[in-house]
Amino acid sequence: MTRVEVRGVTVALGGTNVLDRVDLTAPSGSITGVTGPSGSGKTTLLRVMAGLQIPATGAVTYDGEASAPKGSIALLAQHPRLVCNPYWTLRRIIAEPLAVLGRQTDAHEYVGRVGLEPALLERYPGQVSDGQLQRACLGRVLAQRARIVLCDEPTAMLDPIATSSVLTMLGEIADAGATVVVVSHDPGVIEALARDTCALHRRYLVDKR
Repeated sequence: MTRVEVRGVTVALGGTNVLDRVDLTAPSGSITGVTGPSGSGKTTLLRVMAGLQIPATGAVTYDGEASAPKGSIALLAQHPRLVCNPYWTLRRIIAEPLAVLGRQTDAHEYVGRVGLEPALLERYPGQVSDGQLQRACLGRVLAQRARIVLCDEPTAMLDPIATSSVLTMLGEIADAGATVVVVSHDPGVIEALARDTCALHRRYLVDKR
C-alpha cells in the first residue's frame, strides 16, 4: 500500500501553467477522483504522479519517498492505440509488464475478469475494437498488481455495460489496498465511483483564470 502526495506542483507547457501549485493526497486503499474540463491539466497531473513529467516546482512523494518502487505504478491511458505496440498480440500486451519484472503470468487468468473472450488473446490491436483493446490494457493493470493505479478517462472507449464493469473492478483494486486515481471530464463517472466506493476522495481541478 502506498500513499501518494502531490505538493505545490506546477507544470508549464508552451509558456502557460497547465498545473499551478496543485496539492493532492491519494490515500492507499481508496479511489481519488479528479474531474474538470478539457485542458485543465488532468492528464498532466497523472503524468507527474507516474514520474513521466518533471514539474517546474513542487514534488510527488510515495509514502514519503521521492520515488516509487520499480513496477509499483500502472497507468491506464485514455487512448489505448497510442500506448500499445501494434505488433504485439493482446496476450503479450497483458503479460509484458511482468516479463520486464522477471515474473510470469497466465493472461487467461485476466481476460475473463475484464470481459474478453480467450480467443482474442492471439489477435493484434488492429484486429480488435477500441473497447476490447482498452479491456486488454486493464487486464495488464490487473496482472501487474500495481500498488498505484493511475487511470486517464478509463471508460472513454467503453459501452455502458463495460463501463460499469470497469468501475466495479477499480473499486475492487482499491479494496485490495491499492492507491487508485481516476481522472475524468465526466462528473458522472466520479459520482458512480462515489456510490460504489465508500473511501472515495474527490478532488476537483480549478479552472485556470
